[in-house]
Amino acid sequence: MIRPCAVLSLMSVVWISMPDSTCGFTPQSLQGDESNSVASLLGKKLLPIKLEGPQRQRLEENLEEARRQFEQQPDNVDNLIWLGRRLAYLWRYHDAIEVYTQGIRTFPDEPRLYRHRGHRWITVREFDKAIEDFNRAVTLIKNTEDSVEPDGQPNAQGIPTSTLFTNIYYHLGLAHYLKGNFEASHGHFQKCFELADNDDMRVAALDWIYMSLRRAGKHDEAKQAIQHVHADMNIIENFAYHRRLLMYQGKIPVAQLMDSQREDADRDLDLATYGYAVGNWHLINGREQTAREVFETVIQGPYWAAFGYIAAEAELARWDRIP
Repeated sequence: MIRPCAVLSLMSVVWISMPDSTCGFTPQSLQGDESNSVASLLGKKLLPIKLEGPQRQRLEENLEEARRQFEQQPDNVDNLIWLGRRLAYLWRYHDAIEVYTQGIRTFPDEPRLYRHRGHRWITVREFDKAIEDFNRAVTLIKNTEDSVEPDGQPNAQGIPTSTLFTNIYYHLGLAHYLKGNFEASHGHFQKCFELADNDDMRVAALDWIYMSLRRAGKHDEAKQAIQHVHADMNIIENFAYHRRLLMYQGKIPVAQLMDSQREDADRDLDLATYGYAVGNWHLINGREQTAREVFETVIQGPYWAAFGYIAAEAELARWDRIP
């Protein structure tokens, strides 16, 4: 059972009107406030995207439902996880981290809490903390069975494509990649690929495997890693990763990849996802100035929580640190 102190702390994350608890926890501000801003790797303040209309209403209603579920069963880890996830969907990443942190104090051996908090450490550019959380999750899942992770925002077919284990290794690989530790990232993405049981998760892992190997100078090994990728794979949602891989193979022109962005609400996400791949493609082929220009274009977009955006930011930050 969660201690009363922990319950009050978690509730104060969601209810700004709730008075400070005797545990010394100060309630976070509502989404959209500067308290949920994130410092970029380039020193820029990144503010939550302003969500409006039906989308905002739906996300707020989902958060309210998650809050009610947690109130009714505060000792249910699933309810705690969903509370954090619903906060994150509203760009309240610091609030989500606080929820998971409070949960870990009560459930220190629950790998899902480290997996989700690690993901949000990546979002707020705290890569070392993310690696620490994912390493802890890896330890905790030893000698346990994997489980499918439900989607908070289901794909068109309503079929979840990832599991607890694949998500842990995927995000652990990503955290290392963002730090420029390409040998380490390759190993974790390879483990993710080996655990994947569908093409969506396979192409997601293979994309980063390819990039990790290329950045580590293992060009032949990178080419071999994606040799079995083909246009007719059974992809439900990871179309961008699939198209990126086909671009690496030379089956899709680089310019066409950028032109494939959707003309809808996902266009900003596509800019980050495809843009980073194109910039990285120029970089590994010796066109550093062109790569820099593409990365600069990516970070002009608004979707700063996207992995492609964070990766572009990390590349530019590394260049800026070079004397």
